[in-house]
Amino acid sequence: MRVYAEASRSMKKIVTHLTPDLDAISSVWLLKRFMPGWDKAEVAFVPAGTTLDGDIVDSDRNIMHVDTGMGMLDHHQTDEDTCAAKRTWEYIKKIRNPKSLPRRQAGEIRKKEDKALDRLVEIVNDVDHFRDAYYPNPAADFYDFSLIGVLDGWKLIYPDDSTKLVELGMLSLDGIYKKLQDKIWAEKEIKEKAVEFETKWGKALGIETVNDEVVRLGQKTGYVVVVRKDPKKDYARIKALPLSKVDLEGAYKKLKKLDKEATWYLHVSHKMLLNGSMKNPTTRPTKLTLREIIDVLKEN
Repeated sequence: MRVYAEASRSMKKIVTHLTPDLDAISSVWLLKRFMPGWDKAEVAFVPAGTTLDGDIVDSDRNIMHVDTGMGMLDHHQTDEDTCAAKRTWEYIKKIRNPKSLPRRQAGEIRKKEDKALDRLVEIVNDVDHFRDAYYPNPAADFYDFSLIGVLDGWKLIYPDDSTKLVELGMLSLDGIYKKLQDKIWAEKEIKEKAVEFETKWGKALGIETVNDEVVRLGQKTGYVVVVRKDPKKDYARIKALPLSKVDLEGAYKKLKKLDKEATWYLHVSHKMLLNGSMKNPTTRPTKLTLREIIDVLKEN
């Protein structure tokens, strides 16, 4: 009895090893999400190192072996600093090479070229070479909340269900990919649009954008206070580092006085001052501009 999934030869298939790891799942995800014509490809599983039905690897253009079979999308035959996902992404980029396409189509492809995928694949490569052991505080529990840790748990829960592991892993990678896109967007906006200002508590950042990732990124890069004004909904969010000496009560009172109709919420920690929320659609946005909010924070 074969231990891998049976598949019809009439359709495209992606083949990887049983109990797939992060590298194998990421390779499957890359092909199904970004390889033209492979979104509906069936996924089959074989014992590690082997090929589907024992065929010669890469001999059928409708079958792609990833992280197994010693083919073009495997890496176990080389000591290069690479992995299956990295080879897969490089292959996809080559296939989508704008130089080989008509000008109009090439322009569309260029717009889709995504730095988030480059960064995602580099993390997969690090993990596949066990370099996550060198991450800061590598034994900390918060790493177990990452896909790296969660995947190990899924393998214990679904030890004989490789299809389930791929499904869960791909769903998670969708979220990680979106998060990285927002992060890269936030990096660009902070660089090009943000206003840096001083408060009595330290350096602060103000920005007008719909991307809430700028708040988290601003805090992570050293700003003690970050204020974001949503240009579409007019909501404002002010957040301070949780261990800072910031107290936003004074700003809260002044903002309520300046804009009595707006809904302002001061968190019990006094580190968050929020106007508007997706969690409460009945809140009223502020009429104050970003500059006016910044002026209040500078005065307190």
